[in-house]
Amino acid sequence: MNTPALKTERLILRKFTEGDMEALFLILKDKTVNEFLPWYPVKNMEETQEFYEERYAAAYAQPQGYAYAICLKEDNFPIGYIGVHTEEPYDFGYGLRKEFWHRGIVTEAAKAVVEQVKGDGLPYITATHDRNNPRSGKVMQNAGMTYRYSYEEQWQPKNFPVIFRMYQLNFRENDSFVYQKYWNESAKPFVEQL
Repeated sequence: MNTPALKTERLILRKFTEGDMEALFLILKDKTVNEFLPWYPVKNMEETQEFYEERYAAAYAQPQGYAYAICLKEDNFPIGYIGVHTEEPYDFGYGLRKEFWHRGIVTEAAKAVVEQVKGDGLPYITATHDRNNPRSGKVMQNAGMTYRYSYEEQWQPKNFPVIFRMYQLNFRENDSFVYQKYWNESAKPFVEQL
């Protein structure tokens, strides 16, 4: 798959490999890290391998994609992940081990990925975050995304109601397009004054 490695001042963004299972386990096992993500923390290396096969190996089999391990340049060891889906709604997502939080690492990675997908011709990207996780919204803002609307959803697989904030960044000039699917499917869409 065409997943070009990216480098920033402090980071290498590259594909996950079979040799990264220990690193991926450290990211996916932490309850705090995965609290606001649409899956449960993994319990063992077997579940980690299954996650890798479903999320990464499958993505890397596609002709183009953006599914990166976030690594520090000093050791090239994955400490998080970041990616953009290549089909509507071009969903942008990320996660980082908590001992690396509050250092601007995800923002640095996000800016590099945004530049790559913009250069490759994606029309826009969207991202959503739980209203109870405003730090994720800050990353979206720092990557150039703007808040568009909020909506309530019965979140799966965790099966409880969540109010999400939807952010978007359009890459075409003077493009006022807003991705409406979440708005249209929600019984309670609304716009907050942030």
